[in-house]
Amino acid sequence: MKKYLALILTLIFIVGVFSGCGEKDDKGSVYYLNFKPEQDSAWQQLAKDYTDQTGVEVKVVTAAQGTYEQTLLTEIDKDEAPTLFQVNGTIGLESWKDYCLDLSDTSVYKQLVSDDFALKEGNKVYAVAYVYEAFGLITNKKLLKKAGYNIEEINSFAKLKQVAEDITKRKKELGFSAFTSSSLSSSSGWRFSGHLANMPLFFEFEEDNIKGQPSKIKGTYLKNFKNIWDLYINNSTIEPKTITSDQHDATAEFKNEKAVFYQNGTWEYDNVKSVGDENLGFLPIFIGVNEEKQGLCSGTENYWAVNSQASEQDIKATLDFLDWVVTSDKGTTALAQKMGFVSPFKNAKKVNNVLSNIMSDYVENGNYSVTWVFSVTPNVDVWRNDLIDALAEYTAGNGSWKLVEEAFVKGWENQYKASKQ
Repeated sequence: MKKYLALILTLIFIVGVFSGCGEKDDKGSVYYLNFKPEQDSAWQQLAKDYTDQTGVEVKVVTAAQGTYEQTLLTEIDKDEAPTLFQVNGTIGLESWKDYCLDLSDTSVYKQLVSDDFALKEGNKVYAVAYVYEAFGLITNKKLLKKAGYNIEEINSFAKLKQVAEDITKRKKELGFSAFTSSSLSSSSGWRFSGHLANMPLFFEFEEDNIKGQPSKIKGTYLKNFKNIWDLYINNSTIEPKTITSDQHDATAEFKNEKAVFYQNGTWEYDNVKSVGDENLGFLPIFIGVNEEKQGLCSGTENYWAVNSQASEQDIKATLDFLDWVVTSDKGTTALAQKMGFVSPFKNAKKVNNVLSNIMSDYVENGNYSVTWVFSVTPNVDVWRNDLIDALAEYTAGNGSWKLVEEAFVKGWENQYKASKQ
């Protein structure tokens, strides 16, 4: 009898152990491959908060700047692949559609304020935007006033040029420059190969009524691109010959009031708010085209997708996590207050971000937004890197602007062909 009792107790113990393991597995886990390095610490804390509250493991890995696509390619085929990742608009979706779960019947999709923020094909929802942002010229109004100008009078490229060149003439007297450094280093070059390059692309696409991704571009407004680039490099805190150095820190220059203008976006607010909200302004990037009622460059390339190849448990865990992020007090507070995101979700909180509020003011005042055309760039990393090389040769090596034109126009055609092979 004792022998049978011992056997029964052993079986109960074994069943209990395996049942416990099953319950743990049933919870699933989340692996988020984050696109934005500047929000890494906030995501790490949010993941910890969710794990503490639910017991579900949430791992956040942040790809280095400019390496997201390659990192995702490496990670997606691993046994423990990301369950949550990002696609960059319609072109990015083409590459990752087979891994994108249909979100049409999920809470995170139903929380969107508009279908304008979803990547859809027919009734299928492949990804949802999680932030709406803008970039332009972050401006120190206090320094601008010290130089004798008000931000309201800068409403064209001609006026911006006049102000910048006047500040440069009086640089020693004033104690600051017009523009922060325009470094083409790996940590800064995206501001120009992506965001500044968006300006001539946008106006060409508008003029030619281009939708989607064209196989070729003409470079209609590359002269305007040259004009704004020359204005940057000839009126900044650094000598043009040092343009490729990774020693320059434009954020620090702006924070330390070494320059009036800093090309960057709403996401940079936490890094520059020390100059004081009352001193922060936000100007469009004027390049001399259709400047009346021009607004900021507003849009998104940031869409969440859930890995359809993940296990059922991990998919459920990921969807539950996303629902918590966009509906709970802790999640919505983190998105708005810690990350500074203007999020397109029904429960989104208002941000304590002067730059984001100015973005909204432009829209409310009837200014048109310069949309993010760069999101359709073919083989985006290669195209941008080639453009940076050409800009560097032109700027630091006294090369010809034709190098930039070739990288821009011929490079687009070449990378389009390469992307279709």
